Parts: sequence; C-alpha cells; structure tokens
Amino acid sequence: MNKKVNNVPEGQPLSNPIRKCGKKQQTWLAIGLVVGILIIDQIIKIMVKTQMVIGSDIPLIGDWCHLHFIENEGFAFGMALGGNVGKIVLTLFRVVASGLIIWYIAKIIREGVRTSFLVCLSLILAGAVGNLIDSCFYGLIFNDPYYEVATLFPPEGGYAPFLQGKVVDMFYFPLFELDWPSWIPVIGGKHFEFFSAIFNFADAAITIGVIWLIVELIFFQKKEEKPADEEKNIDSEVSENELKVED
Repeated sequence: MNKKVNNVPEGQPLSNPIRKCGKKQQTWLAIGLVVGILIIDQIIKIMVKTQMVIGSDIPLIGDWCHLHFIENEGFAFGMALGGNVGKIVLTLFRVVASGLIIWYIAKIIREGVRTSFLVCLSLILAGAVGNLIDSCFYGLIFNDPYYEVATLFPPEGGYAPFLQGKVVDMFYFPLFELDWPSWIPVIGGKHFEFFSAIFNFADAAITIGVIWLIVELIFFQKKEEKPADEEKNIDSEVSENELKVED
C-alpha cells in the first residue's frame, strides 16, 4: 500500500508549485505571443515605410504623441552603431542572442516555469527578432529613396546587402520639455525633452519585457524559495519514513 505525503502518493513526483499551466499550453503561449508581436511590428513598419517619407511627422494626439519616421543602424530607440562593420556585428549579436533566448525558453518550459516569467522572455525575444528582421532583410526588399516613399520589392533591387538593413522607428512621445536653469552645473542652460527617443513596436516589447523581468526577479523570486524549501523538507521526511520502515 502506497503511503501519501501531503496527499501525494509515494513514488509520484510532486507537482511544480510555480507552473500555472501545462508544458504544451506554455509552449503555444510563447509561440503565439512572439508571432503576434512580430506580425503587428512588421505591419506597422511596412505601412510607415511605404506611406511616409523619412523625416515626416504625423501628430496623433496633441503635441505629445507623433508618428515620426526615421531609420537607424539597428540599436534600440534610434541609437546607432555606425559603419557597415557595426551593422553586421550588431545583427550577428542579435542572431546569437535570439538563439540563446529560444534555447533558454525551451529549457525552462521543460523544467517548469512560472507563466508570467515566460511571458517576459517571450516579449524580449519577439522584440529582438522584430528588429533582426529589419536588419537582415529590409535592405534587400526595399529601395531607399529620400524625398519619396519606399517601394517594396523594387525592380532595381534593395538598398543594402544581407545583414546591413536599417531598423524602422516611428513612435515619438515628447511628453514635456524644459530649459535647465543656468546655475545648475554641467546641464545648466541646456534644453531637455522627455521622452525624446523614437522607437518601434519591437523596442516597446523589449522594454516591457525587461521591466517586467526585473519586477519578477525582485518580488517573486523569494516566493519561489519557500515552496522549494518545503519540497526539500518533504523529501527529507520521506527518506526518514523509508528508513523507519526498513528498520
């Protein structure tokens, strides 16, 4: 007759206390989230690329929410890593980073993971792959005509080789601006604008994922340690009971 420990029959593995749904459901959740973000990201970028001229600006809500079309060499929020070598290095870094994230997500799904933690990593992966698509393929499938909108699959070919495309950015939220008082050291007299960075949907996914991940690690990690300690105590109790039975 099998003994029970915490209502779990002897010999049966304890259920993972941090998993909120099964492996299959978590796998499809991660795939669906990544694919959904990629579709939205690429639709927005292609629409901007084929409907707006570089540098053009469309106010959406007052003076603080704009579509402002720019392109950059591939770093987040409009920051650039200059030169063709810089583009290639950054693109290859994204390829490696995306591959490692995919491997890690598959690993933690197999081992058991809190679903909210999985969502964080899926957001980061989707954002990285979204900008990776621009870097790898946009130079091949778009021309680069300044003063007019770009053409998708132009007859003359694209504007750059593989891995050297530019990332499309468009969201601009200048929430407020001010001039620092002249008496403040270093920044005195300078103009300040928040939020001056121009970004895309993939950047937003990465940022939300990273912030959420930090919150997860700070506030939820301790909650996981308690069930783990309880499981160790249960294992010890089972071992002691087995020794008593043998005696």
